Amino acid sequence: MPDLLIELFSEEIPARMQARAADDLKKRVTGGLVDAGLTYAHAEALSMPRRLTLALEGVLAQSPTVREERKGPKVGAPDKAIEGFLRGAGVARDDLEERETPKGAVYFAQITKPGRPAAEIVAEVLEDVVRTFPWPKSMRWGAGSLRWVRPLHSILCLLSDESGSEIVPLDIDGIVAGDTTQGHRFMGSGRFAVTGFEDYETKLKRDHVILNAQERAEHIWNDATNMAFAQGLEIVEDKGLLAEVAGLVEWPVVLMGDIAEDFLGLPPEVLQTSMKEHQKFFSVKNPKTGRIEKFVTVANRETADNGATILAGNQKVLFARLSDAKFFWENDIRVAGTGAQAWLDSLNNVTFHNKLGSQGERIARMSALAAELAGVTGADAADVEAAAKFAKADLSSEMVYEFPELQGLMGRYYAAKAGLSDAVAAAAEEHYSPLGPSDDVPSAPVSVAVALADKLDILTGFWAIDEKPTGSKDPFALRRAALGVIRLILENDLRMPLDRHFDAQLLRHEIAQNGDDEVSGVLMQDMMSEVADHGVFGAAVRTVLDVFDGDLPERIEELKTRLPDTSSDLLSFFHDRLKVYLRDQGVRHDVIDACIAMPGNDDLTLLVKRARALQDFMSMDDGENLLQGFKRANNILSQAEEKDGVEYSFGADVKFAEDNSEKALFGALDQAEGAISSAIEAEDFASAMGTMASLRAPIDAFFEAVQVNSDNEVVRRNRLNLLSRVRAICLSAADMTRVEG
Repeated sequence: MPDLLIELFSEEIPARMQARAADDLKKRVTGGLVDAGLTYAHAEALSMPRRLTLALEGVLAQSPTVREERKGPKVGAPDKAIEGFLRGAGVARDDLEERETPKGAVYFAQITKPGRPAAEIVAEVLEDVVRTFPWPKSMRWGAGSLRWVRPLHSILCLLSDESGSEIVPLDIDGIVAGDTTQGHRFMGSGRFAVTGFEDYETKLKRDHVILNAQERAEHIWNDATNMAFAQGLEIVEDKGLLAEVAGLVEWPVVLMGDIAEDFLGLPPEVLQTSMKEHQKFFSVKNPKTGRIEKFVTVANRETADNGATILAGNQKVLFARLSDAKFFWENDIRVAGTGAQAWLDSLNNVTFHNKLGSQGERIARMSALAAELAGVTGADAADVEAAAKFAKADLSSEMVYEFPELQGLMGRYYAAKAGLSDAVAAAAEEHYSPLGPSDDVPSAPVSVAVALADKLDILTGFWAIDEKPTGSKDPFALRRAALGVIRLILENDLRMPLDRHFDAQLLRHEIAQNGDDEVSGVLMQDMMSEVADHGVFGAAVRTVLDVFDGDLPERIEELKTRLPDTSSDLLSFFHDRLKVYLRDQGVRHDVIDACIAMPGNDDLTLLVKRARALQDFMSMDDGENLLQGFKRANNILSQAEEKDGVEYSFGADVKFAEDNSEKALFGALDQAEGAISSAIEAEDFASAMGTMASLRAPIDAFFEAVQVNSDNEVVRRNRLNLLSRVRAICLSAADMTRVEG
């Protein structure tokens, strides 16, 4: 079986596009070959600055012959129908076979498609892939119609086996496939021929091109860390930058340079970001002081002066870049030293969203909510208020304007310069966290309060203006914000009813959107006060609003319906995100649903505590067996209630019990009921479910010995009421009707 080697050689491909392009080349070529009947044993795609390479091993020499039977029209059908079938099948009328079927005689055609040589199929597939390649951005050049990310210069396409190699005949817009390529742009020896992948890889390395991106990255990292270690320093690890730089060079040459003394006083994050974003330099830090003192750059060639000229040029450019950063820093700390009020004032003129007002208005809402959350997190109220007001101040700074990725982090530095406490400074940085499922979660009380206020304001705001995520679209990252709230609550073991805070913040958004109506504004402020004072939940918003029916009847009626419905919808969204979060941790979806159906489901810590206990319980035999007993009791009871038109929920009396198993179940329920109720009240769900497990045996014995629907109506009602007690006890811990099994 031959091997296939493809190389598409062009001008420099942007590093950020290389890995995806190699993957697309592999998927599209291999998919096209397999669709055409040409299978293979192994495929590997490689990307470099100027070439995409695909190597396939064990390719079939030709596609297999395919035989197909195709059913045609009935015998005696109109000639036009038969002729159309003949054209589609590619056979003559004499080749048709008549065959009897349940619907009468029908024509059948036997179609044979002979196999095709591999070279023919490869040429056809590769041309289609090149012409339809999904580059994020592409260009045309010269007089041709071909589009590629950068001008495509040559195509290498070879089929090789033990007997030799064969060039696949291919011509795309005048670019004729061959068996030659070239090495390094500056250090290479020109074009050369290859006979297969091993020969190709060996000759490229001899011509100063390392084919494998991982090998280039390892070479860069090893040389850089060794250089740093030799001077008692460390490279600041950055896997993303390493992958990008490995995509910029074919023959990496690592050089280490100095940072001018003028800039060593800048925050290390500023130095690191400036060098990474503008120059693609690695930062080198002193492990004793934490200062960034040197940089590592990667050249794409060896030079007679061992890179001295390259390094000098890089240091000159870096000096200009860091001079800008120093200018921004000095201006910013001057403003921060005065309390940063100028920044805070300017945020009133920065639009957060055209329907949600300015950043200044958002900060006011955040501050109010954060103050309410201070008690939940155990934070100092004064620190929380200061942190919430200062949290977004750095958005107006020159440094964050230049490097938006430093928002929050610079806020920590500026808060310290403004004389604010360490807790406030930490909150300025940490309130954005967590940004993803693997990001660290803040644990400092002030940071947690402000982080929750930040995310809850975003969520309630976009719910208030009906800008919710739809399908895969989530332009405002609301799913990420909800997951952040969930992780903040659960990982800090917070007890907070979300409904209350949804209501309060939704009312704040209502005030913001109707501030032009003075009367409405006053009333809404009063309502807000009522919500805060009474600690109300969703349904209580209606009660608060009822007070003002006589003043704004139409508006109040509309708010009575809309605000609680919006709050409920947002809570459902949180439950959906919680399901995803818990499923990733192995909690069954039906177990989560059973716990969401219980009262207090806006207390996520309580909900998850219940779910984990139920998950553990259902993993035991006692749990599964008790579930079967519950379902049997519930089915019998539900059918009887539907048939009789009454609810059996009280009146079970042991004096009407006839069988010993029936009396034993009464005793077991009497003994377990109090213990289960006390455990649930104490939120000890594991103990409650453990006690429920003791009911398994008496319930099983009851069903084995007793016929519930007795001919004696008094006995029947008593047994149904007894089953109602079983149902009520089982449902007290979780909605067992939702548990599968």
